[in-house]
Amino acid sequence: MERVTLQTIADRVGVSRTTVSNAFSRPDQLNEEFERVIQLIFQVYRAFGIDDFYFRLSLRDETSNKWMGDPAVWQRAQDAARDALRASGHPFVEAPGEAAFYGPKLDVQIKDAIGREFSLSTNQIDFLMPERFGLEYVTSDQRMERPVMIHRAPIGSMERFMAYLIEHYAGAFPVWLAPVQLVFIPIADRHLHAVGQLAERFRQRDLRVEVDGRSERMQAKIRNAQLQKVPYMAVVGDKELEADSLNIRRREGGDQESVATDEFLARLEREAQLPL
Repeated sequence: MERVTLQTIADRVGVSRTTVSNAFSRPDQLNEEFERVIQLIFQVYRAFGIDDFYFRLSLRDETSNKWMGDPAVWQRAQDAARDALRASGHPFVEAPGEAAFYGPKLDVQIKDAIGREFSLSTNQIDFLMPERFGLEYVTSDQRMERPVMIHRAPIGSMERFMAYLIEHYAGAFPVWLAPVQLVFIPIADRHLHAVGQLAERFRQRDLRVEVDGRSERMQAKIRNAQLQKVPYMAVVGDKELEADSLNIRRREGGDQESVATDEFLARLEREAQLPL
C-alpha cells in the first residue's frame, strides 16, 4: 500500500508538486478540456469532503486596456469557459475585471474558518503564451495551427490548501490523511518490547503508527493522543498480548472495543486508502 504524502496526493490528482499543471489543446477541444478540469476539481473536493464552494468565472473588463491579446480571441475563450461551467451544473457567478491579463479563468471560491472568502483552486485559459513562445502543431490537413494553453491548479497553492484542510478538519484528519494513524499504548513497561513488535507489523503494511513508551499513566497517554487528534489508540496489556487482540479507543471518545489484531489491521488498511 502506498504511503500518503503531499506528493502522493499531487500525483494521484494529476498535477505537479507545484500544483500547477499545463495542458495544451486544439482550439476546438477547449470546451471539453476545460470541463475535464472542472470534473477533476469535483473529484479532488469529494475526496477531501469539501462541499461548500462556488465557481467564479473571472472575465475581461471591456472598459480597460490592461488585457493583452485579441478581443475576439478573448470572447471565444470566455464563451468556452462559460459553456463548460453551465455543463457542470454547479452554481457560478461572473466577475468582470478579475481575469488574468492573458485570459479568463475559473476561480473556486470558498470560506475559511472565520468566514473570509478566498480562491482555493483555479483553472485558467491562456492564448497569449502559445503566441509568445511560437508554439504550433500540425493539423490533420497538414496546416500549422496555434494551440490553447490551460493552467490547471485543482488544489491551488499546496501550502494554502493544507492550511485550509487543517481548518476544515479542525486538525482531526481522516485516517488516510492523518500524520499518525494509530498510537500503541503499553499498559506497563514490561509490555513495551512486545508492543514495539506489534507496531512493526503495522509499519510493514505501510501504516503510520507510533508507540507511546513514556513513563506516564495510561489515561494520560490516551488523553495526549486524543489532544493530538490521532484517529485510533490501541491499549495493550497482558490480556491483549495473550489473546493477540487490541483494546481500541477513538479520538472522539466513546466506547472502547476489543478487536483481534489482524482484524483491526485489515480495517485500518481499508480506512488508510486514498479516496481518489
